[in-house]
Amino acid sequence: MNNRVINGFQYILNGSLIILGIMLTLLMIRELGIILLSTLAVSLDIHRVLQDVLAFFLYFAFLSMIVKYFREDYHFPIRYLLYIGITGTLRFIIVHHENPVDNLILSFVILVLMVAYSLKVSWSRH
Repeated sequence: MNNRVINGFQYILNGSLIILGIMLTLLMIRELGIILLSTLAVSLDIHRVLQDVLAFFLYFAFLSMIVKYFREDYHFPIRYLLYIGITGTLRFIIVHHENPVDNLILSFVILVLMVAYSLKVSWSRH
């Protein structure tokens, strides 16, 4: 009985991740089209293009994480979560760049995430 419940939840999780992966793929393709159209526009807004590029990489990171989940026998590596945290924080800084104090605090957040990644890498080598 216990294995049936676990297997049932595993099928639900896998199906949900497959649907999410398809949706992320479509959103990533749409974002790529937006980037191409933005760069070809007469008046180029560099902040908007950077925002779109970072959104593209967020979709890409989540999609890579789903692929890695299936390749690693249903396990999410922590480094992917750190990558997404760093990319998301950078995107937030680029989009909301008006307040320098908030940007400084968010820069410290990125530093903490980078230190966590460095510790994870050095820890896994031992």
